[in-house]
Amino acid sequence: MKWKLSQWNWPRIRFIAGVVVLLAAGLSFSLWWKPLSVWVDTILAARRHATTAEHELPTSGAGASAAMSIELTPQARLNLGLTEEYLQPIRLQSYQRTITVPAVVAAKPGRSQIIVSSPLNGVVTHVHAVTGEAVMPGELLFEVRLTYEDLVETQTQYLKTISELEVEAREIERLEKVTQSGAISGKVLLDRRYAKEKLEALLRSQREALRLHGLSDRQVDAIGNDGRLLRDLKVIAPDIDQHSEDEHEEELRLSQNSHRSVSYVQAESHKPLVIDQLQVHKGQAVVAGEMLCSLSDYSQLFIEGKAFEQDMSAVAHAVEQGWTVEAVFPDARGKVIVDGLKLAFVGNAIDPTSRTLSLFVELPNEILRDDVNDDSQRFITWKYRLGQRLELRVPVERWESQIVLPVDAVVKEGAEWFVFQQNGKHFDRVPVHVRYRDQTSVVIANDGSIFPGDAIARRSAHQMQMAIKNQSGGAVDPHAGHYH
Repeated sequence: MKWKLSQWNWPRIRFIAGVVVLLAAGLSFSLWWKPLSVWVDTILAARRHATTAEHELPTSGAGASAAMSIELTPQARLNLGLTEEYLQPIRLQSYQRTITVPAVVAAKPGRSQIIVSSPLNGVVTHVHAVTGEAVMPGELLFEVRLTYEDLVETQTQYLKTISELEVEAREIERLEKVTQSGAISGKVLLDRRYAKEKLEALLRSQREALRLHGLSDRQVDAIGNDGRLLRDLKVIAPDIDQHSEDEHEEELRLSQNSHRSVSYVQAESHKPLVIDQLQVHKGQAVVAGEMLCSLSDYSQLFIEGKAFEQDMSAVAHAVEQGWTVEAVFPDARGKVIVDGLKLAFVGNAIDPTSRTLSLFVELPNEILRDDVNDDSQRFITWKYRLGQRLELRVPVERWESQIVLPVDAVVKEGAEWFVFQQNGKHFDRVPVHVRYRDQTSVVIANDGSIFPGDAIARRSAHQMQMAIKNQSGGAVDPHAGHYH
């Protein structure tokens, strides 16, 4: 019997086919269900990741990155150097915009170096100084035996005149008593008085001659009182700060031994002097004015900066306002900044070769090492040295009540600048407007993005920016937002 297609009951056929398919699916469930579920899960996960990246990690826009934060463990904070020092609350402060000029540590002319010379002719009998040794003003440096014949002759004549004057004074005293009795005429007494006046004039001239040889009034008086000639000269370290009217009287003093001696420059000071050049040795003959050694006072130095012509107006404005400058010294551990330095003066001439203008800054020095060896010789090491190179930051403009942060506290991504604000264990990334940026600091606009009192991470902003990108699954550019 033949069936025709039109004679089939199609609803019944579809039902039978469905039953067959369900039976087949049930029998092969273990073969197809697992691959199907993995494929569906993969598609859903990809869609969720795309939705998260779109809504939670935008790179621009009003809400971009404002809600982004990162949680740091205590160990991570230490690794980033985020100690309490670098999590201080923001406070408004003044900021000085500066220009940087190259500079070098220089001596103070007429102050840093002292030349010790022999005031008289003689032979060096002892050398107590050692090159590099630190001495205090008043300490003994050299002993010299005097050999200047003119000085010996002048001293001899001076003592002779003193003796003659004493004899004349006694004779006048005797004649005054005799004249009162009428035994001798008054003309004899008058002649003696004239003779005494001549001796006094001669004595004054001899005193001036001794002073021209380098002796002071006190030493000249000592010669007359003791009746002995000066034989030995003790040269001691001078005091650079002594500028009194009687300074020359303190340049030579008498010692208290059997042979009367004289010391060169008696003074007291608390500033050690370093012996740089030692020019004489024991047994050497020296003449008046010959250099014996040179001493250096490194306690007060100059920083000589070289400003370019276009910076002249800015430097002049800083001098007019009385602003202090900063010195930046290179160091193996980083830059060392010395602030609050006084601008002493600015040169009045431009160097024709370099076309620069010199400016001088006061630099107080510090002692780093102070040792005394077994021979009781003192050696010191100063913090700043002549010829040391550095940079000067000269202020050209001052802004008051600004939010100022270190340059490591901000990070740039595209057109945005960000800081990281502490929020418990989290650090929220906050977009800010950078008004000005130099090598060390940034000025943040006080526009409500951050407020005084907020705790902002003052370093490692670049590392935290990279960590946020890592946790969001984005590709990391190791140089993004980082400037050298």
